[in-house]
Amino acid sequence: MMKTIKDLDITGKRVFIRCDFNVPIDSDGNITDDRRIRAALPTIRYCIDHECKIILASHYGRPEAGKYEEKYSLSSVHIRLQTLLKLAANINIANDVVGEDAKAKAASLKAGDVLLLENLRYEAGETENDDTFAKELASFGDVYINDAFGACHRKHASIYAMTKEFDTEHKAAGFLMNKEVNFFQKVIEEPVRPFVAIVGGSKVSGKLKALTNLIKKVDKIIIGGGMAFTFLKAQGYEIGNSLVENDLLDDARAIMYKAKKAGVKFYLPVDLVVAPEFSENTETKYLPSQEIPAGWMGLDIGPASSRLFREVINDAQTIIWNGPMGVYEMDKFSKGSIKMSHNIADTHATTIVGGGDTADVAQKAGDVDEMTFVSTGGGASLELIEGKVLPGLEALAYQE
Repeated sequence: MMKTIKDLDITGKRVFIRCDFNVPIDSDGNITDDRRIRAALPTIRYCIDHECKIILASHYGRPEAGKYEEKYSLSSVHIRLQTLLKLAANINIANDVVGEDAKAKAASLKAGDVLLLENLRYEAGETENDDTFAKELASFGDVYINDAFGACHRKHASIYAMTKEFDTEHKAAGFLMNKEVNFFQKVIEEPVRPFVAIVGGSKVSGKLKALTNLIKKVDKIIIGGGMAFTFLKAQGYEIGNSLVENDLLDDARAIMYKAKKAGVKFYLPVDLVVAPEFSENTETKYLPSQEIPAGWMGLDIGPASSRLFREVINDAQTIIWNGPMGVYEMDKFSKGSIKMSHNIADTHATTIVGGGDTADVAQKAGDVDEMTFVSTGGGASLELIEGKVLPGLEALAYQE
């Protein structure tokens, strides 16, 4: 079991909230998608309304541990938070994580004030799950709230070690975390059928366990993206220079066999957008999956695959989507992923979109508002599907 923020007495207390503000930023330092910041607002506002002194902490990117790098500063997040919360609170940012500036600013917080600590990963102790660093972080709060679902699969100090400093009456999940976990667990354990899983992305290796677990639960599986070529090659097709994991051909065959044995319908692309090289100016052809020329590579699903997949999901009551259908970052090869997003949005199913690249595709397609739920965590949502216990959830669990 896991308590939520509503189960705790937080009024007037110092509340430490672990957020996930790892948002995309352009070359000028402007945030291009603030979904993760907006998702944290209900928990922050709840604490403001209860006159708490609020400390926010997050990682951003992968700075060199123990080193301050300007491009990884949370200053852009601070500015966006000020805009989103408007005049609801006085919001300040510390120049460090557990240094003198952070401690001085935390000590001067008044009821309803918010302090954002600098990037947690500026401290080597964060990724090392270091107990000493965790104790320093814990000294900022009377109550610990984890609202960073997107980072819950990592055993880092602010996610795991830090929770040891709080008893079950003083640690809980935020609103976002609770919503994410409930959605995934309910859908995986009690789906309304037909239940369809759409799995894409570049590699089978990263999604092998998730696929194996999904076969036991779904009625249909659609495979797209680079990982489809490992399955196509496992069936004996020529795939040219397409992305393939030759060491996983037996695993791919095993997954297809398990699906057949379980009566799960298994769909692969029937046509592809192929090119001799990966570039915006390259020549492209639409060809059946069996006809990729030597030296060419598949970079997106073709129109016939889009139509087939639309038919497959037409009667779905529950759809879980994790991974794009092609190299969507390049417009030339993004049509399959965009079309898939539109088709999912057009169904009457409960639609759950995994975070990361899949959420980016839904955003790019303009379909986010049409989806039932768009997760803020790519890796975390995948590990939940795999049936793993996430370190961040384990740390908040208690026995009844």
